[in-house]
Parts: sequence; structure tokens; C-alpha cells
Amino acid sequence: MIKLISRVFSRNNNDNITADERLIYGNLSGIIGIVLNLLLFTGKLIAGIISSSVSVVADAFNNLSDAGSSVVTFIGFRLARKPADREHPFGHGRYEYLAGLGISVAILLVGFELIKSSFLKILHNEQQSQITRLSVIILIGSVIVKMFMYFFNKRLSKLINSKTLRATALDSLTDSIATSVVIAGLIISRISGFNIDGYLGIAVAIFILYTGLNTFKESLSPLLGNPPSIDFVEEIKKIVLEEKIIIGVHDIIVHDYGVGKTIVSLHAEISEKCNLIEAHDSVDRAERKLEEKFGCMTTIHLDPVDCDNIETLELKCKIADAMCEIDREFSIHDFRVIRGENTTKVIFDLAIPYNYKYDIEEIRKQATQKIKNIDKSYEPVIQIEQLFSDCV
Repeated sequence: MIKLISRVFSRNNNDNITADERLIYGNLSGIIGIVLNLLLFTGKLIAGIISSSVSVVADAFNNLSDAGSSVVTFIGFRLARKPADREHPFGHGRYEYLAGLGISVAILLVGFELIKSSFLKILHNEQQSQITRLSVIILIGSVIVKMFMYFFNKRLSKLINSKTLRATALDSLTDSIATSVVIAGLIISRISGFNIDGYLGIAVAIFILYTGLNTFKESLSPLLGNPPSIDFVEEIKKIVLEEKIIIGVHDIIVHDYGVGKTIVSLHAEISEKCNLIEAHDSVDRAERKLEEKFGCMTTIHLDPVDCDNIETLELKCKIADAMCEIDREFSIHDFRVIRGENTTKVIFDLAIPYNYKYDIEEIRKQATQKIKNIDKSYEPVIQIEQLFSDCV
């Protein structure tokens, strides 16, 4: 069904989804979610009143909150398409992440409310829930509809790479599981004569809270700043190193301002004897390739390195090995040597993992000692930097 909808709403025959098509898919998900969730709310509310079940009524209001979440999805996608302005020069793409955050908060609120109502039913030992054929049919229909919404939004989320629709899909899955538990509870209560409605309500609420916390974390993470994926970084390196004049890449930083608005910066190493105009043209080509491939803005900083001095290259290898003795994840770049009459300045940047357990000065002390062990006349000048990701 998703493929059919894709053909109807998209004129593209490839995997490149335009911004306008992305908005169409987001609107489609929001409208379908609003309509179906309002229908489910009405049906479940009727079933809950008929069966005198607090868990069914709570499940009904869960669907009402889902309708509100669909409204948030609808609005979030439209706001994300707003063009850049003076206050937001990188656009409004992160509105979509905020929409996902709003959906996760709605899930959490429903979970807390369900725990409260279920606990009160247990505490006051309210009347036995009465199962009826109509209520069971309504609830089974609800499970089927929610599973459809789960697969629908999951497929759309993959199609347009949307965390908001992924959160919506997970919300639908938890709803279908919660309703299935409610159905099982009504049947068990009818057969055993023991009212477990309140206990089941608490079990369902805990599951909803767990899902809400996960979706909250997933939606919040890109707002705080995710590290780039290993595959993305490797693709960047591969494209930049296609330029023969570039011999190394480091300090790759990726800023995500919403889907379709990514800014990349990196350092490219070239021979210090390279012609400046030739180097500039090479960097320009690499920037254009990245923009065409990923649709990202790219800035490349040139780092000149001494590639012909055998003595300098050998010393660089020795010091790189010495740094790896401290930690095998350490690496060096921007290596330079300034030789004087009595001392030799060894200048380089030492890259360490962003979550390394020792403080900077302790690392500098260890690194300095390692270099002094190679030659006491060496005077290390070490710039220590923490990587922004495990893969750069």
C-alpha cells in the first residue's frame, strides 16, 4: 500500500525524496492518524462504558492523545519546511525533531494517567468489568487498525528518514499491544471471576512509559547533537581522498540542522610544496562532490604537511607509535618539526576519544614523557583535541 501511495504522491522514480514530497508524506501520516485515532477513541469509549472497564476507557483516551500527536506531526512537518530567515539562517528543519519530542511527551502523560486510574480502581475495589460481544469486536478492530498504522508509519519513516514518524509508528505498536492486553484481561476476568482490570492497566501503563522514554530519548538526541554515523564519515573520506593532491583527512565535524540541512567541516592534508591554486581547485571539487552526493554545505581547511623529509616522516611514525602505547585509540596529525641549535620543537595535534577517562593535563604529561624517552632534546608542543565521534 505504501508503494502505491508513493507512486500517487511522488513523481520521483528513485530514492531521492524532495522537500515538497517529504511534506506531503508527513501531512498524509498526520491526517490519517487524526481520522483513525478519533474513530478509535469513539469506539473504545463506547466499549469502555459498556464494559465498565477503566483500562478500556484509559485506552480510549490514549487514542485521543494519539490524535493530538498526529496534529503535532502535521504541524511539525509544515513548520520544518519554513525557509531560512534572519533569526534562523540554517532553516527550521529541527521543528520535525521537536514534533517527535512532543509525541513522546504525550505518550508519557498517557502512561502516568493510566497508572493513576488503574491504581485507584485497585484501591477502591471497583465493580467487575463486564465483557460484551460489541466491546470485544471494537477492541479487536482497534488492534487491527493500530497494527496497520504501525506498518504504515514505519514504512513512511524509512522512506523519508523521519524520527518523528518512527516515534509515531512505535506509539501505534504500543497501542496495539496495550489493547491486546486489555482484551485478554476482560476475558480472564469473565472466566475467573477475579477483577484484574486495574492490575492489567498498571502493566499496560508501565509498557507505555517504557516506550515513551525511548521515543523521548530518540527525539531529544538529534536536538542535543548526534555524532555522525561511521558509514557517513567513511563516505566523506572516500570522496575527499579521490582528489589525488589530498593525502589525508581528519577533524570531520557534522552539524545537523534537520533532515536536508547538514553542514560538514574537515581538514585535508596536502604537501607543503603543492601549488596553492591547484590545492584550492582540488578542495573546491571535493566540496562540490559532497554537496551533490549528500546535499550538505561543506568547508574544507587545508593542512600543509612535509611529505618529502624522510627524517621527519620517520619521527612522526615513532611518535605516533609512542602515543598508541598510552592508548591505541590515540592518533596524531598536523605534525611539524622545527630544529634549533640545542633543541628540536616537535609540534602536533593529539586526537583522543571524546569520553577518555583521564584529564587533559595528565595525558599531556604522559605524552611529553614518551617523546622525551625518544630524545631528551625534543621539546613537545602538543595540542590535545577530543574527537566528536568514535569514527573520526
